[in-house]
Order: sequence, then C-alpha cells, then structure tokens
Amino acid sequence: MKILVTAKRVTDPNAKLVVNDDGNWIDDDVEYILNPFCENAIECALQLAETLGDVETVAVGIGDEEVQRFIRQGALARGVDRGIWVEAEEASLDSDAIARILVGIVRKEEPDLVLLGKQAVDGDSNQVAQLLAEMLGWPQATFASKVVIEGSEAIVTREVDGGLETLAIGLPCVVSADLRLNEPRYASLAGIMKAKKKEMDELQPDELGVDDLAPKVSVLAIREPMGRSAGVSVADVDELIHKLSSQARVI
Repeated sequence: MKILVTAKRVTDPNAKLVVNDDGNWIDDDVEYILNPFCENAIECALQLAETLGDVETVAVGIGDEEVQRFIRQGALARGVDRGIWVEAEEASLDSDAIARILVGIVRKEEPDLVLLGKQAVDGDSNQVAQLLAEMLGWPQATFASKVVIEGSEAIVTREVDGGLETLAIGLPCVVSADLRLNEPRYASLAGIMKAKKKEMDELQPDELGVDDLAPKVSVLAIREPMGRSAGVSVADVDELIHKLSSQARVI
C-alpha cells in the first residue's frame, strides 16, 4: 500500500506580517511553519503505516526551494519514507493549480490513499482536497477525525454540523484531516539525522503534465486589519441598546 501526504508550509499565524508598499504581498522576512492540518495528515499516514505494515509513505510539498526543508523536517524526520518537491512560485499558486499538480503526482505515484490537511491556515480556502478528488474521479471524505483501513475500504469518521458521520469509501480515495484526528508526534534526533539521507525527488510542473499555472483566483490587494477603536461610555441601558442597534448593528 502507498500513502501520499501533503506537507505545505504556511506563514506563521503568530508572526507580525508587514504589507509591502504596493499592497500586494508581504515585506521583509516571513516566518513559516508546517501547516498544522498537514501535520495531522502526516501523523495519520504514519499511524496507518505502523498498524498495517508494508506501507510506503510519501510526502509532497509544492513551492519555492525552502519547501524542501519543511518536507524533511516536518515529514521525513517524523518517519515518512521519502519526499517529493515540486518547484513553483508560491505567490501565484491558487487551489486549482495545486490540485492539478497533485493530480499529476497521483498519476505518477499511483497511491492507494491521499491524505491532506483540510485547509491551509494562511489562505483558509479548504478547496484542494475536494478539487483533487473531483479531478481524479475518486471518492473523498473531508474533516476526518478518525481513519481506519479495512480491506479495500477506508472507514472515516468525519465532523459535520450537529455531530459525527461515519463513511466507508473505496480505495483509492482522498481524505482531509481535521485537528482532532490525532496529536502529531515530535521528530526524534535519530529521525532528524535519517531525514537528511532520505530520497527527495525534485520535479517541475510540466513534468507532471501541468504547463499552465495561471491562477484562476488572484489577490487584488492585501491590507493590514484595522486597529481596535477605543470604547465609549453610555448613560443608561436605553442608550446602550440604541448604539448596539444603530451603530454596531449587532442587534
């Protein structure tokens, strides 16, 4: 069995970002982390490999050269067998382009299961897993909080409005991981050392049949959020209700 899992880097949500003068990208050094949902997907792949045995795990990252570090440190050092880096300009990639690149990788690698984070915490689009499944014509289960492989099926418990839903979907399939799926492990020192020698394939999009990476979604402008304004005092409850309804428009 082969499991393909994503390792996407994202801007650190706790970092202070500065918008450039043109208002279209971020200035200065940007701090990155491995997407937390991808960490859950990686941990799921490792747990399935430990449970099933005879499983090859492959981590894929798409973007600039620095992405290789996140594949090695975030996936290979944790125990994933090998990595794939697809070189592309991250600033211009949208969900459709990423999904089309992943389609090319899936057709090249022929995995039985593709695990992705349910969304990236920078763009928060929550689109790639669904687009990938549709392009491949594969069954999918999103927002997974539990994944079990039984024979030729994946039994997936997923979070829905009002509770949990359990699906049995045939392999091969696409599954996206929620935060409650597991608690990602830390990379051991031995794992970090081994990761340096693990195989890392380097590919270009055109090698995967993707010649046009023109985005279907473009960022028109980036603005820093408005600062919080000072509070105001009110004389009585009637004035408070009036301000909440006429100015704040929350009631």
